[in-house]
Amino acid sequence: MYKLVGNRATRAFRPLWLLEELGVPYEHVPAAPRSDEVRAVSPLGKVPVLVDGDDVIADSTAILTYLADKHGAFTHPAGTVARARQDAWTFRVLDEVDSVLWTAARHSFILPEDQRVPEVKDSLKAEFAQNLERIAGELTSDFLAGDQPTVPDFVLAHCLGWARNAKFPDAPEALVNYLRRLRTRPAFERAAAL
Repeated sequence: MYKLVGNRATRAFRPLWLLEELGVPYEHVPAAPRSDEVRAVSPLGKVPVLVDGDDVIADSTAILTYLADKHGAFTHPAGTVARARQDAWTFRVLDEVDSVLWTAARHSFILPEDQRVPEVKDSLKAEFAQNLERIAGELTSDFLAGDQPTVPDFVLAHCLGWARNAKFPDAPEALVNYLRRLRTRPAFERAAAL
């Protein structure tokens, strides 16, 4: 059985949601970053961490990709053009959305106070809004890489919720509708209730 370490208020939500979608048994340890529970399985203290037998996998996107590939669901097959397009979306969302939110978080509460530059958040919000406009303009189906959710959808949906909580600019209507489709999935609702 899998064990996922990390509370759902972090990027751990992404693999929690995927585990719910897959319907596989797992144990959830809702530990905070840098806690003893996390450091017991990963010295870095970052969440999420997936334990599969003797193997430990850190990083939410690595976990998503591993689980999707292992179970042959929520992904396109490796070595296909469809997978390359899916991976391109994954890397783009990480670069243009996730990293912008993470930088803002670092300058809000993660870095030591004397290292924070709060003024950087205005430029990050502007960049974020531009990036979402471009993504919304390229959304040609219900999901990023086809007519079913795949790995990048788990990342983007989580980021859109994170952005709202961080008081970033509202998403374009196409992405609001996209997020609504994902949030009404029963597995999303179960993960959100953990």
